Amino acid sequence: MKVKLFLVAVAGALAMGGVQAQEVLKAKGCLTCHDVDKKKMGPSLKDIAAKYKDDKAAENTLVAKLKEAKGHPKVNATEDELKAAVKEVLATK
Repeated sequence: MKVKLFLVAVAGALAMGGVQAQEVLKAKGCLTCHDVDKKKMGPSLKDIAAKYKDDKAAENTLVAKLKEAKGHPKVNATEDELKAAVKEVLATK
């Protein structure tokens, strides 16, 4: 019984994380320049995910770029928000 409750709690937390990441992408303006599957001002989220699919350091690299405005406009977001958004982008299929 405890295992089932734990699994339900983990699934709920993961689902909430996905919702939060989508909210961050919208609230921080990411979707103004990026679309899920087509290029706008910036590359599509699918193209970003494909570019970094085999890069183990991708999450840290992208978070740093967003924080430091290296090759991307600076994003006014907390580290947790950036991590959630980057994880969501890297999971885009």
